Amino acid sequence: MDLKDIKAIIDLMKKNSITEFELERQDSKIKLKRGLNGGSAASQADDYIPPTYMPLPTSANPAGGQVPVAVATGEIDVKSPMIGTFYRAPSPEATNYIEVGSTVNAETVVCIIEAMKVMNEIKSEVSGVVTQVLVENGKPVEFGQPLFKVRPQ
Repeated sequence: MDLKDIKAIIDLMKKNSITEFELERQDSKIKLKRGLNGGSAASQADDYIPPTYMPLPTSANPAGGQVPVAVATGEIDVKSPMIGTFYRAPSPEATNYIEVGSTVNAETVVCIIEAMKVMNEIKSEVSGVVTQVLVENGKPVEFGQPLFKVRPQ
């Protein structure tokens, strides 16, 4: 990714009031954050935080996604690893990847998140039974937002 692409992302973040953006590729990850200090041009210039580049982990989670967190109910949230648009199926006329009651494992593709015209398949990263779908098809999602709830088996 070059500086021109990063500047375009920053402009889109400002235009759409996005405060955090993260993009993962095969061997790199970029994360941009900006604060909202007010409406003046001087304060907006202070909002910029330089991008941070980090290598992806080479451990058991090569996709670099978040580790699922168990909640008090014993269910695990499958969270969005990026900002984008959530899709339950690979195309509008296709069936959904999963439904409530579907059994998933760590490698099961559960949805697609579109970010910057790239369709990213999201895997469950946990094993169990899907108990809830928390996001409506075609809606925007934020980094770390819960997408599904899974009851471990």
